[in-house]
Amino acid sequence: MSAVVLLAALTMLGVPSPAWAHTQLIGSSPAEGASLPVAPQQLQLTFNEPLQAGFSTITVTGSDSSQWTLGQPALNNTVLTVPVRQAGPAGQYTIGYRVLSADGHPVSGTVRFTLTGPVTATATALSQAPQPAPTTQAPQADVGTDGGGTPVWPWIVGAVVLLGIGLVIALRMGRSTDS
Repeated sequence: MSAVVLLAALTMLGVPSPAWAHTQLIGSSPAEGASLPVAPQQLQLTFNEPLQAGFSTITVTGSDSSQWTLGQPALNNTVLTVPVRQAGPAGQYTIGYRVLSADGHPVSGTVRFTLTGPVTATATALSQAPQPAPTTQAPQADVGTDGGGTPVWPWIVGAVVLLGIGLVIALRMGRSTDS
């Protein structure tokens, strides 16, 4: 009997299960690696699933390590937007983000873009600058509508199996000491 339970437990542990994907960045404005002649007025990050409001952080760091974000990010379902102040000198800028996915897992990453022109533009010129459209960085697998998190049921089944194994072992050990 205990061999059957042990075999069932080992089989369950060896069964492959699909990978449950988490929130992923699918596009940004400016796009990864973009070269812009004029600094953007705002940044947009687009994710493959809704985010939890209030737990998102975006930073923009220039080549001289200065910060360029203004205010808190605004969330609209899967799109996170943050205004930025007039950027500094031409060079590479890094957008760093940390968000909380719908399933509660933190996700972070970076997007880099280059400012090619000298910054002499006024706020008016910045507001008239064309904004690059969000672009898809890479095709993403369909994660379904379950929020992408790990379901609880495998943990419950595993706990029940382990308790069953422990019970069988305890009963067998109790019988051997009684005789």
